Amino acid sequence: MLQIEDLCVEVAGRPLLKNVSLTVEKGETNVLFGPNGAGKSALLSTIMGFSNYKVTSGKIFFKGKDITDMPINERAKLGMGIMTQRPPNIAGVRLRELTAIVAEGKGLDVRETAAGIDMERFLDRDVNVGFSGGEIKRSELLQLSAQQPDMFLLDEPESGVDPVNMAQVGTMIAKLLDGGSSCPACRREKSALIITHTGEVLDYVEADKAFILCNGTIMCSGNPRKLLNEIKTQGYEECIKCRLNLTKL
Repeated sequence: MLQIEDLCVEVAGRPLLKNVSLTVEKGETNVLFGPNGAGKSALLSTIMGFSNYKVTSGKIFFKGKDITDMPINERAKLGMGIMTQRPPNIAGVRLRELTAIVAEGKGLDVRETAAGIDMERFLDRDVNVGFSGGEIKRSELLQLSAQQPDMFLLDEPESGVDPVNMAQVGTMIAKLLDGGSSCPACRREKSALIITHTGEVLDYVEADKAFILCNGTIMCSGNPRKLLNEIKTQGYEECIKCRLNLTKL
């Protein structure tokens, strides 16, 4: 579904990512760990095609197609969707209107979908204006439900969310990745790359693989829960030391 090869990225001339390589197979849910400032959000923004992130070398492939220089709207049309940490407020645009535009031709019942995540009462409010952290996350998930992408890029879905909202957010993410179906064969159609600090999203989503990003590069990959436990007990410093030792060998 997604393949990144030796990706180097800079913003305003400042290098952020260095030789990042990773693969997300069709139907896989992968998580990305890393300390603050490691470049995790920059990686997702670059994959989605945000213009201020300049690829200086390397390639990004989505569904086998080179999208390295493709504009953001074309990536979305191909089936890529993103939840950012803090999306902008859009004054003057109602959530109902935005969701309806995104869902056009896809047969989605906006009101019914919104009601399922307690967002029906927000449909006639300006997008994200005055929303709490949890309400913003649910608003983003409503829009992703309307888009129905094949690849989900989720940047810290737990951030700013209280336990009650986290249960709604986590359940909705799991439903989106399942394609809205209980059929096991259908669950392997959607893919995701999820940034998480706390690992709380793993209480709702079964992840296949995890990557650790430190200092702008992938340090290691492995079992999500095992890596999360090692991070909690040893911190990221141990991972960096391990990578340095392997490099010396």
